[in-house]
Amino acid sequence: MELFGLSIPLYGWQTVLGSAISGVFLGSIYALVALGLTLIYGVLHIINFAHGALLMLAMYGVYFLWRYFGIDPYLAMLVIVPAGFFFGYGLQRYVIGWASHGKDEIILLVTLGIAIVIENGALFFFTATERSVRVPYDLDGIDLGVTYAVYPELAALAGSLLITGGLWLFMTRTDTGKAIRAVARERQGARLVGINVDHIFAVTFGIGVACVAAAASLLVPTYPVHPQIGSLFVLIAFTVVVLGGMGSFVGALIGGLLIGVTEQLGRLYLGESLGLITVSLIFILVLLFRPNGLFGQKTGQGSS
Repeated sequence: MELFGLSIPLYGWQTVLGSAISGVFLGSIYALVALGLTLIYGVLHIINFAHGALLMLAMYGVYFLWRYFGIDPYLAMLVIVPAGFFFGYGLQRYVIGWASHGKDEIILLVTLGIAIVIENGALFFFTATERSVRVPYDLDGIDLGVTYAVYPELAALAGSLLITGGLWLFMTRTDTGKAIRAVARERQGARLVGINVDHIFAVTFGIGVACVAAAASLLVPTYPVHPQIGSLFVLIAFTVVVLGGMGSFVGALIGGLLIGVTEQLGRLYLGESLGLITVSLIFILVLLFRPNGLFGQKTGQGSS
């Protein structure tokens, strides 16, 4: 079939369905990366340009735990997630918060500077060499009839669902979660009722980095680690956040799945080189016709 001068192949429903299912697994990875990004935006109302660099740093942490201590990447989550939280807490409280003096536009520049430092530091210490983790189950999986799902893909999907559900419960059922939502809605009002806003900012950033650390543990069995790996995922994560709605956990999950399916179908019909155009097209269309995203929230209330 010809469309705008391009030859579009026709496939049977089994091939299309198999590609869509593969897109769901890919989209769950995008959703994992986007969860921390949307949480930080929903409360701090800033775009964290260091998000990709922090993902890369966490992936190196998982790799070295496997390389030198023999810890399985999924078990490494027990170490890397708490470490990510405390690192993120300290980074926001004692670097970003201190350097920005409460001005959002300066925070953007600070996070950009942090990203540059981390990425160039990784390039200096680790070089550009790709490092891969080989686990005995990386090629094992389940035959779904129209496609073959390996266990790392299934783990990424299960992880994205569990983490999204866990964050929703945390935000709606705990006092800290309610304080985070209060700060997201009305910062000055939260101060007046006794909430330590600076502490909540740091906690939120820490949780966002912990989400990135969890995503790193789920990514490492599938993707090689190198200093630019974070940039590859964070660009699509920004698209996922915009599509789902800034500050919405459910929006990040659904947006990630939609982007993953769209990307896989685009690759099926347009080829590897043109498949990513569909992601950019979705991004532009959302900005034009629904700039607040599919769920339409501007703040962290989308998580409730």
